[in-house]
Amino acid sequence: MWLLIAFIAVPVIEIALFIQVGGFIGLWPTLLIVILTALAGTYLVRSQGRMALNQLQKSFGDLRDPTEPLVHGAMILFSGALLLTPGFFTDAVGFSLLVPAIRTAVFKAIRARINIQSFGTQSGGPNQQPHRTSGNGDIIDGEFMELPDEDVQKRPSGWTKS
Repeated sequence: MWLLIAFIAVPVIEIALFIQVGGFIGLWPTLLIVILTALAGTYLVRSQGRMALNQLQKSFGDLRDPTEPLVHGAMILFSGALLLTPGFFTDAVGFSLLVPAIRTAVFKAIRARINIQSFGTQSGGPNQQPHRTSGNGDIIDGEFMELPDEDVQKRPSGWTKS
């Protein structure tokens, strides 16, 4: 229902704004403003997109939760679509989404409305215990057998240089 209202309201708002602005400053200045906002928006979306991509790569490198940089990137992409759409209302919303503080506020509002649940799986199947490690990463799985002293060679094994 909200989507239908948006598809009806946004074009009506845009047409009303075009009539008002065009009547106030004229046709050619109005068209020039629309073209300039599209060009400026493209430049800003590129630079903000690069920053969001760098933050996303940094969060992957630091093994942090990449949710916020991903949402910022999606909002920047959405703002780019709004800025390329001709109109004053869509440009205002698009430019506002390029402001990091507004994106953060929108992210917090979205996050407050979403219930996040997590799940885990066991490796190997339902009857097997999952593989557990101590967390230090120094565990090597292997088998060994002890040899009697008379079977041990008295010379170097070749694995080490003596």
